[in-house]
Amino acid sequence: MIARLVGQIVEVAVESVVLDVGGVGYAVSCSRRTLGRLPPVGGTATLHIEMRLRDELPHLYGFADRRERESFRLLTTVQGVGARVALAVLSALSPDELVDAILAGDKAQLSRADGVGPRLAARIAAELRERASLLGGGGVPPAAGGGEAAATASASADTISALVNLGYGRAEAFAAVSRASRGLAADAAVEALIPAALKELAK
Repeated sequence: MIARLVGQIVEVAVESVVLDVGGVGYAVSCSRRTLGRLPPVGGTATLHIEMRLRDELPHLYGFADRRERESFRLLTTVQGVGARVALAVLSALSPDELVDAILAGDKAQLSRADGVGPRLAARIAAELRERASLLGGGGVPPAAGGGEAAATASASADTISALVNLGYGRAEAFAAVSRASRGLAADAAVEALIPAALKELAK
């Protein structure tokens, strides 16, 4: 099983790259995000590989880093999300943006990817909400339990709602509240979270 390839870039297409590794050319499908991070033709690239069988033939999918590969693996566990759709999602959203969109239930963000309509976006958010933390990054987890934790989650949710009402996207607001909350006390109130989040949005 191929887990990583290091080789010279021979050719770059819209959705793939050909790597020459020891005289053998490997055709590797990639997200646009990964393709944008590659050096020019003739340069040396390292890709983290996921190998899948399709029509009984091996197909290679390459990623600039392990986190993007883990995101691909997680996305393809959702019914209706094959390798092509997963790559489309990762072309539209970075792993951090993906986590934020899933946790925020932001169907509009997920629907930015080619081939992902509102229904599939809702399924991705619903099925991966509990597992999104496996990817790391992301922000405020969903409320669980009671007491101080519930109050903190409630303040975060109210802040996100306020930012959305101001015209910000839900995933964008979610990410800003996540970053802002790291610099505040665990029990920070809405009155403290809103200005801190607005500062993050202004950066």
